[in-house]
Amino acid sequence: MASSSSSGLTFKLHPLVIVNISDHHTRVRAQAHHSSSSSSASAAAAEANGAVAPPARVFGCVIGVQSGRTVEIFNSFELILDQATGTLDRDFLLKKQELYKKVFPNFYILGWYSTGSDAQESDMQIHKALMDINESPVYLLLNPSINHAQKDLPVTIYESELHVIDGIPQLIFVTSNYTIETVEAERISVDHVAHLKPSDGGSAATQLAAHLTGIHSAIKMLNSRIRVLHQYLLAMEKGDIPLENSLLRQVSSLLRRLPAMESEKFQDDFLMEFNDTLLMTYLAMFTNCSSSMNDLVDKFNTMYDRRSARGGRSAFI
Repeated sequence: MASSSSSGLTFKLHPLVIVNISDHHTRVRAQAHHSSSSSSASAAAAEANGAVAPPARVFGCVIGVQSGRTVEIFNSFELILDQATGTLDRDFLLKKQELYKKVFPNFYILGWYSTGSDAQESDMQIHKALMDINESPVYLLLNPSINHAQKDLPVTIYESELHVIDGIPQLIFVTSNYTIETVEAERISVDHVAHLKPSDGGSAATQLAAHLTGIHSAIKMLNSRIRVLHQYLLAMEKGDIPLENSLLRQVSSLLRRLPAMESEKFQDDFLMEFNDTLLMTYLAMFTNCSSSMNDLVDKFNTMYDRRSARGGRSAFI
């Protein structure tokens, strides 16, 4: 492996590719953990011997466009690796390439990706196998290990160059510099993912959901403690427990602090908040319907424009 590339290519990497690879690695690792947990005896024996299985590597293709000396990586898709031969499933690769061509006709296979701390010797075999699709494929390597002291992204982009080593020409990996390129939709998505927080149920919740969950827990606790006071007063009224005037004064003081649900001010404030919420919901619904209607009219006019170009009727609107 050489230190840096001399090709002069400029690489632009989109966040969607990093998110896809991270999701691919997370799913494979979760499935492996689930399957290993079913055989707890063998896992316990391996752990007792000090043998920790390395995380499974994932493989896939990166797609995008190349304009001159600028290579922009937009998206990626997963691939299947034959563990016996160490080669990629070519039929699956060609099928995925055909499907992506129908959706993104301007995107081409630029290379492939994998996970790991460093490039391995076996990676060059996969790299050479893709040269019939792209004569100079790109190798994107994501390091899934967490390093809190590292400030840069754990992503490395490699190119392949032909070097003469000990008088023998060999292909080696060389590192290349890259920049992160984003569009508006990706910035919104990344910002939303960055604010996701795990909740008690194990799923992800936004900050608003976490705030509402905290309010619900506080109201639930307040309700349970008011029920304790109510049961205590009922027992005191029945004579099951002795009457204590000092304790009754404290209970009365606490009850005066509670908001009165039947007051006129509460009803006015509640109705105002309720009507404002309904109004915002109606406005959002109207906006969504207007957007859908606008798209329908645009498609309708496009079809009539095609017919009018062929000698049919004119546009409807």
